[in-house]
Amino acid sequence: MMVLMQPGAKPAQIQEVIDTISSHNMRPLKLPGDEQTAIGIASAIPPELRESLTAQLRSLPGVEHVVQISRPFKLASREFWKQDTVVSVKGVEIGGPKCVVMAGPCSVENREQIFMAAEAVKNCGAAVLRGGAYKPRTSPYSFQGLGLEGLRLMKEVGDNLQIATVSEVMAPEDVELVAEHVDILQIGARNMQNYALLIAVGKAGHPTLLKRGPGASIDEFLLAAEYLLHHGTKDVILCERGVYPLDKTYTRNTLDLNAVPVLKHLSHLPVLVDPSHGTGMARYVPAMSRAALAAGADGLILEVHPDPKHALSDGQQSLNPEQFQCLMDSLKGIAAASGRSL
Repeated sequence: MMVLMQPGAKPAQIQEVIDTISSHNMRPLKLPGDEQTAIGIASAIPPELRESLTAQLRSLPGVEHVVQISRPFKLASREFWKQDTVVSVKGVEIGGPKCVVMAGPCSVENREQIFMAAEAVKNCGAAVLRGGAYKPRTSPYSFQGLGLEGLRLMKEVGDNLQIATVSEVMAPEDVELVAEHVDILQIGARNMQNYALLIAVGKAGHPTLLKRGPGASIDEFLLAAEYLLHHGTKDVILCERGVYPLDKTYTRNTLDLNAVPVLKHLSHLPVLVDPSHGTGMARYVPAMSRAALAAGADGLILEVHPDPKHALSDGQQSLNPEQFQCLMDSLKGIAAASGRSL
């Protein structure tokens, strides 16, 4: 449910709506707009209360109308909030008129590697540096990341080069630590329905990039985002990274670009695409990156490594700096054709 106030509604009238919602042991959420203020209810409304509460709210002075939200995901729904959400991180606006590219290696391997990668992607036009300190790997014998050392390197390179950073958090007990070192927390595809992690990240209130699980429906994806929003994180970025493929002979996943316009229609949250994981092959990343922007994505997250052949993880899907520069040059035209910039 959302209460839309009349243009010019007085602060006392807005507060009366908030107090009325609170009196029923529900959490009101004030959403100031350019012309009107909306007040959402960030709680489940008991069925027996819905009709009487709607009538009570409609009768209050300053209320224009009350909107019933039909989607199972309330806070993430465009029914709840019509305007596009723009997530601002270190001067970078994600979801605005400019397409944003996040790029960097799958894993932080050492100081030299992450600094080389950061300098390369920044010089090519990337606005955010990605780099994994903790890596969920299928095999326990694969490189698992540097942990705290990797986080410290991400903070050092971010501060030194003045570039925003994103890294994955894998456990609720690590949320505070990771948030101290990077600007954006990433919840990986394997953890999309790790509800303890979603709750902990939500309560941290830190900007968060949420990746779609490989077998998750659109509703399940947006309900995972709902956990983050419900528990306090306002800055949520959705990321399509591919679903289970019918044929794994040629690509790691099937990059579901249908999801981009669907998510933009259903939700106000910004949407990124990860063609690196979506294809699993560097040779296909440029084509799917261009397709993602043409489909309406707000940006991309890409794997770029100074020396992909010797990468400790995901080298086969990583671009080298020269390939990344060529891709960025080609993306400018796609962005412009879509009425945006890069």
